[in-house]
Amino acid sequence: MADIAKRIEENLPRELLGIIRAAGELAAGRGQSIYLVGGAVRDLLMGWISLDLDLVLEGDAPSLARQLAKVRQGRVVTHPRFGTATIWEGAISVDVVTARSEKYAEPGALPEVKPGTIRDDLFRRDFTINAMAVHIDPEQFGELVDPYGGNDDLERGLIRVLHERSFQDDPTRIWRAVRYEQRFGFRLEPGTEKMLRRGVEMMDRISGDRLRHELERILQEDCPEKALNRSGELGMLQRLSPSLGGNGWLSQHFKLARKMSPGEKPDDLLYLALLVWRLDEGEVEKISERLKLDREAARMLRDIPRVKKVLPALEDADPLPSAICRLLDGHHTEAILAAAVAADSAVLRQRLALYLSNLRFVTPALNGEDLKKMGVPQGRKLGLLMRALREARLDGNVTTRKGEKAMVRQLLIQDK
Repeated sequence: MADIAKRIEENLPRELLGIIRAAGELAAGRGQSIYLVGGAVRDLLMGWISLDLDLVLEGDAPSLARQLAKVRQGRVVTHPRFGTATIWEGAISVDVVTARSEKYAEPGALPEVKPGTIRDDLFRRDFTINAMAVHIDPEQFGELVDPYGGNDDLERGLIRVLHERSFQDDPTRIWRAVRYEQRFGFRLEPGTEKMLRRGVEMMDRISGDRLRHELERILQEDCPEKALNRSGELGMLQRLSPSLGGNGWLSQHFKLARKMSPGEKPDDLLYLALLVWRLDEGEVEKISERLKLDREAARMLRDIPRVKKVLPALEDADPLPSAICRLLDGHHTEAILAAAVAADSAVLRQRLALYLSNLRFVTPALNGEDLKKMGVPQGRKLGLLMRALREARLDGNVTTRKGEKAMVRQLLIQDK
């Protein structure tokens, strides 16, 4: 236990340590127990630093949080109805929650919540490795609370649910099980894997918003293809679309996406585009509807089949820069980037890369106001002339502002 206390002391920033020390003292003064819980405890035991701290109080958390904010001269936002609060000191925050118990009226539904003990609160969590707590009151500071064997499973590298109805109560845990398994290099405990396989069909009861959130969390992992491949093995991806699956193609192209994005993580939308790249238009649309994607993500997915349709023309002969732009302009950037990652042809990759890095940014020196001053009326003609100017710039037919003006005058004369 002293080791956990030492890790807390050594690994947490001074401000965070000050908040939890003060919270422990205030709770003790009230005759209540308060704990550090969940992922932060797991990470401490694994020797990792976690700055995302959740405190659970066996008592009125909003009331304690207000007192804590006053003592620490911080800010507080409370939600008394839910028994939750957040303490802010500058950019640092800590959540304080009243210990709760949960009851699920039906599979996949949101739970009914009421105040409970720390044991109740830990029992409502997803896996044993996330169902541990540490006392932060002065007398028991650093003492581990582990009623469900989480530390043992952590040492053995196992992902284990707390009870047989876990995946039925909350099917989103199916996705989290695979995400944790692959992130930590653990394995599903055999009984848990059997329950997961039986419960995969329960995912159909999850709302699109909740399902999308879990998929987004996977796409934010360092190597999301690991969890996606495992999800394919377990039949989870196929609940999104029968044609969907994790495989060697996905691994290869996710790695290529990272290679093509040096120094930064690929956008989640690029990963999503690659995930659905080989599906047909109808399947892509169904996934978009199932996940309740926002406008930008839905537009990106709709553009994937459209981009795929222009690729043969883009690969033909030796198109002018203006021809490349006519084929690709207006499509979502991540859909075009996905085409560059997915392309088997080096020529195609080169032309897509040229568009993304250069051609799409080319604009004329003259703008609409300049053309109006030259006598071009607002409307369709102005738009056509602006397009002609851009294409002339792209193809090197004009290279200066003076040249553009001469081109406009010539076109106006021809139009009379």
